[in-house]
Amino acid sequence: MKTTSFILALLLSVSLGKAQNRQQVSYFPLQDVKLLNSPFLQAQQTDLHYILSMNPDRLLAPFLREAGLTSKVPSYTNWENTGLDGHIGGHYLSALSMMYAATGDTAVYNRLNYMLNELHRAQQAVGTGFIGGTPGSLQLWKDIKAGNIRAGGFDLNGKWVPLYNIHKTYAGLRDAYLYAGSDLARQMLVDFTDWMIDITSDLSDEQIQDMLRSEHGGLNETFADVAEITGDKKYLELARRFSHKFILDPLIKEEDKLTGMHANTQIPKVIGYKRIAELSQDDKNWNHAAEWDHAARFFWNTVVNHRSVCIGGNSVREHFHPSDNFTSMLNDVQGPETCNTYNMLRLTKMLYQDSPETNFADYYERALYNHILASQEPEKGGFVYFTPMRPGHYRVYSQPETSMWCCVGSGLENHTKYGEFIYAHQKDTLYVNLFIPSQLTWKEKGVTLTQETHFPDDGKVTLRIDKAPKKGVTLKIRQPQWAEHSKEYNVKINGKSEASIVEENSNYLTLHRKWKKGDVITFNLPMKVSLEQIPDKKDYCAFLYGPIVLAASTGTGHLDGLYADDSRGGHIAHGKQIPLQEVPMLIGNPESIRNSLHKKDGNQLIFTFDGNVYPAQNKTLELIPFFRLHNARYAIYFRQANEEQFKIIQKEMATAERKATELANQTVDLIFPGEQQPESDHGIQYEQAETGTNKDRHFRRAKGWFSYNLKVKEEAGRIRITIQKNDRNKVAILLNNNKLAVNPTISEADKDGFITLSWLLPQKLKSGSCPIRFTPDGTEWTPAIYEVRLLK
Repeated sequence: MKTTSFILALLLSVSLGKAQNRQQVSYFPLQDVKLLNSPFLQAQQTDLHYILSMNPDRLLAPFLREAGLTSKVPSYTNWENTGLDGHIGGHYLSALSMMYAATGDTAVYNRLNYMLNELHRAQQAVGTGFIGGTPGSLQLWKDIKAGNIRAGGFDLNGKWVPLYNIHKTYAGLRDAYLYAGSDLARQMLVDFTDWMIDITSDLSDEQIQDMLRSEHGGLNETFADVAEITGDKKYLELARRFSHKFILDPLIKEEDKLTGMHANTQIPKVIGYKRIAELSQDDKNWNHAAEWDHAARFFWNTVVNHRSVCIGGNSVREHFHPSDNFTSMLNDVQGPETCNTYNMLRLTKMLYQDSPETNFADYYERALYNHILASQEPEKGGFVYFTPMRPGHYRVYSQPETSMWCCVGSGLENHTKYGEFIYAHQKDTLYVNLFIPSQLTWKEKGVTLTQETHFPDDGKVTLRIDKAPKKGVTLKIRQPQWAEHSKEYNVKINGKSEASIVEENSNYLTLHRKWKKGDVITFNLPMKVSLEQIPDKKDYCAFLYGPIVLAASTGTGHLDGLYADDSRGGHIAHGKQIPLQEVPMLIGNPESIRNSLHKKDGNQLIFTFDGNVYPAQNKTLELIPFFRLHNARYAIYFRQANEEQFKIIQKEMATAERKATELANQTVDLIFPGEQQPESDHGIQYEQAETGTNKDRHFRRAKGWFSYNLKVKEEAGRIRITIQKNDRNKVAILLNNNKLAVNPTISEADKDGFITLSWLLPQKLKSGSCPIRFTPDGTEWTPAIYEVRLLK
């Protein structure tokens, strides 16, 4: 999305020595916004069914086990019994709390209270305030308290991100209090936070910063929330200590150093910086509020305007790719992660509250429709982890009994809270931000307003005053960036045309009067087709209709693992990759391509493309809103070329794809060292090892050793690793406890200086698990290893 003049002006205007803006608008409680018939209500009901289909006792099992209590049933499998035990339980508390607030469903309320009572039983059994499900929790935190800290990016003292894990429980207890009013949850939350103060009381700031190298979610935010809930500043000080300076300091200086970083590790930290800044405006003993607020705004601008694709999502294989090169986004099957957008919307909502400008609402709308709404299968349910931008690929959906990924946790929450941003208010002014059928009850002003619309299928919106206030109220109706011409809105009040006002720099249509019951405001949202290039300005583009991303189905073949099993890699769409030269390419210039897309008559949005397409299609290319395209392969981004470019591209693509396809077909297993999920999925273990990035690729190297368990799914006869040509360190490799002794075959260096070392195995590997271990071979370090590939 393009950088707006507002953001640049905002960044320049922030004075680093002064407090940032006070909150300008407030949001309505979820219970005051009732969703009416729409895709959002359907998604909420589908989510409700998914939530209630989960077994609370299986989610509680890790917490009871760690407290020394007997669980009623075994825990869930997948991430819930392989080291991240209990993290879904925290998300589940949040989802139940928000779903109850949004729907008033008593079954949800009863389920929430059951979860809280059982967690309280576990907390009481431990006796220190601690609640957690990480295996070996009590000894882990005893070691941390004693200053024995061994932190890596995705582990802490040999455990899988335990700080990230407990953050979900902190957030769940907070939400149970804020959304469902549970006093028990409040007390448990305070006791749990006091426990953390005790754990860290003897640690220096340097030790805590070292610990924060391990992924820790938004602990700084939740500790700040506890400060506001209790009014006790000791919790705000804890929040500040838990703010990772390695990420914060460059952002304060407006330095984008995000490339190669694990994306969703960073976004919650920034939410915490913003939250701490909000609560520190009047603290005369701490003068960093404006700096931290500024850091959050710079981060938002960087990610939204320079690192996000058309659906509002970001990252490849969970990491930020280079902002000037989106090639990996188009090639890889592990595209934007849903958790990232979940957290970017939380940050957006906070920033809008201080600065109610439509650029924040534009992004919120874009990401909500095209990523969040699209991330849940609408009929069967099931949440999406990665949304591939690779043309011709597909998404994988979770199942309640098998899939316990992070994006299941955030997915449980996403579809409960669609009412949170539709409206906002400020004194006697009501903001209408999103065009979603809903009924608002503004209790303080005595207003009931119903919004009716079939947007985006129809641009007509009706606002009806069902209960009128005694005093005048100003309505501010958002004028989106994609609907530039206010004259086309044709605003009418009770059937009569109204000269609405667009205030300078506000982009809101403003209507002020003393309303009466039965008043009806109607307007039309002028929507049009636009063509949007991928952000690095390469020759790929996407179609949008207003804010809605359009996509074409490219078939339903080879949808392997469409509904995930409980394997560690089950969230990845491992099915056949369609060669890019077989996916429709659009021939022509941008204007002719845009003008070749035509809206069909009907109640729902369907578009046909009658321009030049390669390869030739046996039927007209048809596009629909991406949020409606499920259980199929799809294309969002289309390569665009004129006739001359097309001939050259065709040859280049065929050669590159043939090589990539041949390699993929020969691959039995693949690990990207230094990346969280590939390493976790392969049982990473190490001593004196470190990770890093070079030329936008991740690596791991060791003074001691590191090892994985290769997954041998079929007979394998070769092993290949990728290193840098100029890396003079040497590596000894043990495969099944046998050293690879034969000299490897060494490839030519590619344009970035990477080479591959390939060993023909003396004995073929059979199906099963095979340990592989890397140690230095006569040098202090192993070389940095970027890829480990097992081949047929």
